[in-house]
Amino acid sequence: MKPHSPSRREFLQTGAAGVAAAALSGAAAPEGTNPGGILLRPLGRTDEKVSVLCLGGHASTNPQKLSEQESLRLIQRAVDEGITFMDNCWDYHNGVAEERMGKALAEGGRRNKTFLMTKCCGRNVKDAQSNLEESLRRLKTDHLDLWQFHEIVYDSDPSWVFAEDGAIHAGLKALKEGKVRYLGFTGHKDPSIHLDMLSKPYEWATVQMPLNVMDVHYRSFQKKVLPVLLERQIGVLAMKSLGGNGSIVTKAGVSVEDALRYVLSLPISTLVSGIDSEKVLDQNLKIVRDFKPLTAEEKTRIEQSTIQVAGDGRFELFKSSKAFDGPVHRKQHGFDTAIS
Repeated sequence: MKPHSPSRREFLQTGAAGVAAAALSGAAAPEGTNPGGILLRPLGRTDEKVSVLCLGGHASTNPQKLSEQESLRLIQRAVDEGITFMDNCWDYHNGVAEERMGKALAEGGRRNKTFLMTKCCGRNVKDAQSNLEESLRRLKTDHLDLWQFHEIVYDSDPSWVFAEDGAIHAGLKALKEGKVRYLGFTGHKDPSIHLDMLSKPYEWATVQMPLNVMDVHYRSFQKKVLPVLLERQIGVLAMKSLGGNGSIVTKAGVSVEDALRYVLSLPISTLVSGIDSEKVLDQNLKIVRDFKPLTAEEKTRIEQSTIQVAGDGRFELFKSSKAFDGPVHRKQHGFDTAIS
């Protein structure tokens, strides 16, 4: 693992914000488009260029809403349309999500057309290694393009991952063996936990976090974490653009186009989108293909329209309630897995 300077923690919390402020004013520079007309952006300091829209593995494989055939068709059509960044996780739908995505990508050589990411729930070497082997089997692949430590949402998680028998060691081993190309982490709870993870002795390729029109006003990842990632050239994976459950659109009255354009106009690499039907796929494809970054005036208009309802976190309850933490992680910490 690469050592950090003794002042890293202080730097993370104060220094980077000023250095990266200019980059926050606009979207990441595009790297052209792919054959599907989807914008490509650089993935941090890696040499990868990824589609600016990522297919969320949870929504696209939900067995309560989609049959297996419907799910496979949705995934395959997304890839064929140019959405080539694939999101997933070891625990989504008890493994069904990875199994369905694996089947979908195995047909028509689609695995070779995608940048495939899945996530690890294990916090120690043994559990993380087990997660990895199961994910590879389910996804029908011999390697992952990106493996992320999932739901770093409790204050003790960063230290746990980096303990003597922590999951990071399984990740480093996987990198050496060629089973994983890049490592990252995810979380939705508190910017301070992300900063703690970023202070650990490893240079992440990616970080996944909530970014939306409400976040800028409440426990803001955009204000506190995004500048650090830009300064360190870490790929930014945005999520929860509609509030995680769509409430930003259905209850706050923000249009889908404004919500997505706002996040796409930030300096991110990709937006993980919860696409659960071909109707939503068509809607998001149109927004991305027609995308023009927000002007400063448009950005201000959207932020001002949400300021009155954003400050108490009512549309971002995943930042304050354990109900939005995955059952695997609640169980790890001794919390009720049936919490609602």
